[in-house]
Amino acid sequence: MAYTALYRKFRPDTFDEVKGQDDIVRTLRNQILSDRIGHAYLFCGTRGTGKTSVAKILARAINCENPQNGNPCNECPTCKAIAAGASMNVVEIDAASNNGVENIREIVDEVRYSPTEGRFRVYIIDEVHMLSPGAFNALLKTLEEPPSYVVFILATTEAHKIPITILSRCQRYDFKRIRIETIADRLLDLCRREGIEAEDRAMHYVAKVADGSMRDALSLLERCVSFYYEQELTYDRILDILGTVDIEVFGRMLRYVRDGKVIECMNLLDELVLSGRELSRFVVDFTWYMRNLLLAASGEDVSEVLEVSSEQMEILRHEAKVFSTDQLMKYIAVCCELTNRLRYATQKRVITEMEFIRLCRPQMDEDNGAVLERIRRLEAEIESLRKNGVALPSASDSAEVEEEEPEKEIPAALPEDIRRIAEDWKGIVGQYPQPGRFCLESCVPSVSDSGKLVLVFDNMTDYLLINTDEKKARLMKLISSLVGVQADVEMKLLGQGEKKSAVADIVTLNERLKNMKIKVTEE
Repeated sequence: MAYTALYRKFRPDTFDEVKGQDDIVRTLRNQILSDRIGHAYLFCGTRGTGKTSVAKILARAINCENPQNGNPCNECPTCKAIAAGASMNVVEIDAASNNGVENIREIVDEVRYSPTEGRFRVYIIDEVHMLSPGAFNALLKTLEEPPSYVVFILATTEAHKIPITILSRCQRYDFKRIRIETIADRLLDLCRREGIEAEDRAMHYVAKVADGSMRDALSLLERCVSFYYEQELTYDRILDILGTVDIEVFGRMLRYVRDGKVIECMNLLDELVLSGRELSRFVVDFTWYMRNLLLAASGEDVSEVLEVSSEQMEILRHEAKVFSTDQLMKYIAVCCELTNRLRYATQKRVITEMEFIRLCRPQMDEDNGAVLERIRRLEAEIESLRKNGVALPSASDSAEVEEEEPEKEIPAALPEDIRRIAEDWKGIVGQYPQPGRFCLESCVPSVSDSGKLVLVFDNMTDYLLINTDEKKARLMKLISSLVGVQADVEMKLLGQGEKKSAVADIVTLNERLKNMKIKVTEE
């Protein structure tokens, strides 16, 4: 008997065997049990999630002579004929190669005739998004009002390419990516049934590489079984055959990038290439490693989210303390962009080396993330010099040097200058440090007859807080540095000539101090 691939041999025959799509299976089964079968279904989702398998099960279940709890019996002549592809009532069409108007017109002509056996004529159109616009138009009327004995099942990986007129006439079911644990359990079960020795950790990694696709997982498993024929599938052997990299290598690479060690990065990439590792797979896994580090750095219990072993979880928690969140997000963004470029690149190694050199040398970039990374490295170098006993100038030393420089003579402000200051008052106040900025934002600037800048306050609290010699001098210095003239400043309280209480309103004062982030205690 000819050999059958694993993904074909273990294709689910009933709804009970479908893994990872419980909501969809339950809905379809209830429709069969209640005899409320729709005339058009649209199955959407990524590859290998069970769209075609569920379509075939549904086609058998609605035509089965002895259905069992919504499942096909797979024993009656109708089920056997459909499973063997010999039934005239179930037609499976590949829209990738049969996407013309004439192909759809053949279906339109066929639906006029009732089924020769069973209840329904079922048309399964795979990759339906590949149909031409004319083919969609030819299908439209039949899809809207088909005979009672016709059921259309459309399957696609790209639902956004299907016209809205088709979408609105179908019951849509979105197939989710299958969880890693579900795929790993299925692989272990199949290994036991096939007599294959496999480690749990190895199957878990195969499931992770499959990226939510059960068919991809079975194909990868078959590849590993063929390579290590009659040998146990261990974690290390799976890494070798799939061309992937252990977590320790990711840690080394990330440290080289952080420390700017270009030569070490290039040597490590060279080792990976020579050992047969796939660079595209390495970049994807490296991105996931940094993503796991980012989650581990959050400080919360993310062991269930990360889906890694307890041993690797401890490694991630230790490594997460070494890297900042900004660093990891910068590296992840670069690697995600690199992954997209590698998908269509012919010189993958050159492009990968260029991006890792750019990661090692942030001075080559001019974005904010690169500037922050350069500042971080400068601070680290300064701290290293201090630990080694190198004398460095302090902030006070630089302040003294600035004081020794002769001050430039600033001209006095003219009335035109004062008016210009009043017009641009918000921009000037925005440069004043807190907490005085809150007070200055509430005043109204004006020009006096003597050519002074008059600040009028209608709030006693703001007036009392800002009207000091020190703050007034700081304001005058700020104005001279921004405008280039020396302006005399006078502060007044609105209605100051009238008899007013000199005590500020306590509620207003507390609110101001709260906005200034000054802690107030009651005694």
